[in-house]
Amino acid sequence: MKKHIPLFIFLISTVNFAFSQDTIKQDRFSFHFQQTIITQHKPAFSAKYSGDNSLLTGTETQSSITSTLFGAARLWKGAEVFFNPEISGGAGLSKTLGVAGFPNGETFRVGSASPAIYIARLYFKQRFEWGKDMDTVEADVNKLGGLKSKRYFSIVAGKFGMADFFDGNEFSHDPRSQFMNWALMDNAAWDYPANTRGYALGINAELGQPDWTLRFAFTMSTTEANGSVWDQKIGKANTQTLEFEKRYTINGLKGTVRLLGFRNNGKMGNYNQALALSPGAPNVDTTQAYGRHKYGFGINADQYLSKDFGIFAKASYNDGRTQTWYFTEIDRSISFGAQLSGNVLWNRKDDQLGLAFIGNGLSAPHRNYLAAGGYGFLIGDGKLNYSTEMIAELYYKLNAYQNKFFLTPDYQFIINPAYNKDRGPVNVFSIRAHVEF
Repeated sequence: MKKHIPLFIFLISTVNFAFSQDTIKQDRFSFHFQQTIITQHKPAFSAKYSGDNSLLTGTETQSSITSTLFGAARLWKGAEVFFNPEISGGAGLSKTLGVAGFPNGETFRVGSASPAIYIARLYFKQRFEWGKDMDTVEADVNKLGGLKSKRYFSIVAGKFGMADFFDGNEFSHDPRSQFMNWALMDNAAWDYPANTRGYALGINAELGQPDWTLRFAFTMSTTEANGSVWDQKIGKANTQTLEFEKRYTINGLKGTVRLLGFRNNGKMGNYNQALALSPGAPNVDTTQAYGRHKYGFGINADQYLSKDFGIFAKASYNDGRTQTWYFTEIDRSISFGAQLSGNVLWNRKDDQLGLAFIGNGLSAPHRNYLAAGGYGFLIGDGKLNYSTEMIAELYYKLNAYQNKFFLTPDYQFIINPAYNKDRGPVNVFSIRAHVEF
């Protein structure tokens, strides 16, 4: 009789495991909504001179708004489709010009402040799973609830944001709920593929295991820097992005390290060539030609030190020879910071306090181009007394109503805006209202 007990227990366990898989709810549809309003105020500051792309020296107040509907549906086993219509409006300080690490991550680089509706995301995802290591996934934004294996291969095709899949960070990734500065959303020297509003067309493949994930994306490029029209010459204008993510625990506390590499190809201009053609008034756009590349890498880590306190650090680099095409004019960047929840210290478990520091830099060709009077699509003061752009950001996120409505006062201090010692420093005061359900 004793010989049969282990077999009996194994059969019961197997039945229970299968039963739990069948009874866990697998969402067929998912609908969520968010709205974020950010108002920023900048007092006047001093500057020895200004150019076409300079941050205005006078007092300014500007607001931005985005509203997004997140829809998802399960089609068949492992197949899901996602559709996100979005409306945005408002403007950044000085028309989103004059600072490489711009202080409002919700402000797009568009010329009009009028509200506009567009399709932010529309993509298909097929996931293949194996193994018995399972996770119960809670329904969330662009996420269907259900039971999923930790061992999988998935492929995504369509329109999406690169930040949806790459360069995540527990404490510094989302300007709607964490730090607002552009250089804290992602590795700042990653000129990540995107159109004017921050979205890309392409495919993304992902191989997942219980403690690591490998990702690769191939996307289209735009016909011009900070453009909205996709270049149809895909063989000449495209991007490749590769990331390895390693998850671990130290004394039971979660941590993650991500290594990212990228190569962008397209009809880009060259800074040195622009200077050679016109030393007194260089224009990098006049040197655009197919066959140009921009490559770089980044490292990104986060670590909980207690249940309520965590730290992060990022460092990134790109070669800086060709003009910035997608994100912002940063060729080297280091950032680090911390986030503290109010669970123990002041009995507000869903409130968060964040503090971060940023140092941004340029390649020699890029700084020489700006010093000679050149302009990018984001910065350019007509000349340049170069120094590292340094930024500090402090915020307090208040859970104003049942984890659905949050208010966040924020302060940013910017030294050497657009890498120019002859301008600033700049103080930016912000208030963010964010609702989600």
